[in-house]
Amino acid sequence: MASQKHSERGIALDSSLFMLRDIPHEERPRERMIQYGAGALSHAELLAILLRTGTRHESAIHMAQRILIGIGGIRGLIDFSLEELTKLKGIGPAKAVQLKAGIELGQRLAKTRLPDTGTVHSPRDVADMLMEQLRYLQKEHFVCLFLNTKNHLIAQETLSIGSLNASIVHPREVFRAAIKCSSASVICAHNHPSGDPTPSPEDIAMTRRLCEAGQIVGIDVLDHIVIGDGEFVSLKEQGLM
Repeated sequence: MASQKHSERGIALDSSLFMLRDIPHEERPRERMIQYGAGALSHAELLAILLRTGTRHESAIHMAQRILIGIGGIRGLIDFSLEELTKLKGIGPAKAVQLKAGIELGQRLAKTRLPDTGTVHSPRDVADMLMEQLRYLQKEHFVCLFLNTKNHLIAQETLSIGSLNASIVHPREVFRAAIKCSSASVICAHNHPSGDPTPSPEDIAMTRRLCEAGQIVGIDVLDHIVIGDGEFVSLKEQGLM
């Protein structure tokens, strides 16, 4: 029996007859990534996904493992030019471009920082962010701003469009979105197409309902801003929440 070397997941490297179709469907890189996420994949499996296909006698995984061994590991890819990549067995111009694009994206991501989207200090800050987005809309848009523990804006999401009432804006939608982005607190806002930002009884009732739900899940509702035509009202400042 031919000797076998093994990857991180025990897949044979030596057999030129070993093909992707021989791997159980649930063990293939793409399927594993869909099921378990990218973090569960080995370097070779991730590289195989970028390569997409192998050759007639070699699977993409086999090729990826061979390349990683030949270049001394994943970091070796960084220094390879397009020309050098195409000299590797099984790597043509198309695959070389795919690899370099993936490497470049990773390097750019490593250099980026979260954008300074601003810190919310007051209702005016919220109005400045949303006034031009909402003041001319012909339907009511309910928007949530999600903040971290330092009141930095980390996300914004429109959760409903239409008449504002309890059946359209439900606490579970607000806090599901807040939990998804690991938000510490929420500021709600919506527009009044009439241009008059005076809160309606429905606005007040819905806001109090959100505040009660926020206390249960541990995510504060800091304010609810109603946007009119160049004007706004803070329910917090009005003592309505």
